[in-house]
Amino acid sequence: MPIKQRQKYRDDYYATVIDSVGDGVIVVGSNGLITLCNPAAEQITGFSQRQAQGAEFNKLFTLETTLIEMLAKTMRTGITISDHENVVVRSTGKITPVAVTCYPLVEGNGENIGAILTLKDITYIRELEAAVRQADRLSTLGTLAAGLAHEVKNPLGGIKGSAQLMEREFTPDSDLREYTRVIIRETERIDHIIRELLELASPRALKLSPVNLHKILGDILLLQKKAVVDKDISFIKQLDPSIPEIMADEELLTRLFLNLICNAIDVLDVDGRLTVTSRVLSDYRMTHYERHSRMVAIEVSDDGPGIPQRDLENIWTPFFTTKTAGTGLGLTICHKIVAEHRGMIKVESDPGHGTKFTVLLPLVR
Repeated sequence: MPIKQRQKYRDDYYATVIDSVGDGVIVVGSNGLITLCNPAAEQITGFSQRQAQGAEFNKLFTLETTLIEMLAKTMRTGITISDHENVVVRSTGKITPVAVTCYPLVEGNGENIGAILTLKDITYIRELEAAVRQADRLSTLGTLAAGLAHEVKNPLGGIKGSAQLMEREFTPDSDLREYTRVIIRETERIDHIIRELLELASPRALKLSPVNLHKILGDILLLQKKAVVDKDISFIKQLDPSIPEIMADEELLTRLFLNLICNAIDVLDVDGRLTVTSRVLSDYRMTHYERHSRMVAIEVSDDGPGIPQRDLENIWTPFFTTKTAGTGLGLTICHKIVAEHRGMIKVESDPGHGTKFTVLLPLVR
């Protein structure tokens, strides 16, 4: 094979290796110009190879001061620098956390001719960390709630029984009879909260069977559409027909999506819009060490008032609610149902423009 042909084959081979790397790779020359940007780096940064190739790194990443400082230090000192906590990329229009390592690019004679940056999108790691923290909080609260619920349930039954006996002692037109009805009604409300607490604290075994997610969503939307005819809400379905049945607990998933859809309806105005979509994610990982697996993503979004940023961190916390009526346990139970199915639930909200809940479930058949 001629020398030029061998050289081209070797260059093509190395280019294929770099392009196949899952992490972003950006090579910067000693003059500060980008000489290489692989497809993974394109996806993370939002810049195409055409935009990046030959561009000045500091100008292209002018918003990312930490990246610029890391590159400058490696260029100056020739040492490798890593930061897995404090770097974000904003070029795509959203904030993407990344783990970055900056290596010196050194020739065989020891001359420093630039630097290599590797970027790993760690959004899913941040999501997993948040899910683990939430699970720990729910576990602690669940244990406390179970003990409290058992302690309250017995005296509550005594109060309700006594009120029912008192009610029989008064004549139908007695004002005191109304007081006893208030006592009975309020004890029943407390009993409902206790039942939800016990359900949160004492998980039952999943009753797994093949479940058609689209049938569940279709039935819920059909019933809710009839229930809110006076609001004239637009119901939009964008469901992927290729999604197969999954192994899940149909009763619990029905409760999960009913809760999310009802919550969305509650915040909508007369001419609001509710959208339910489904799609398959083929490269999601639920743990850092788990291989990429297929997940089903179901999104329930509305164009309502949205959730203030200060409330987003608390929506999964038991008893936190912005409604005038409600126990504040609905979303906590939703989180628990998803966790029991080895999935994940996320929320995004833009105050004044709406909210989107995303449920990720393993595509296990």
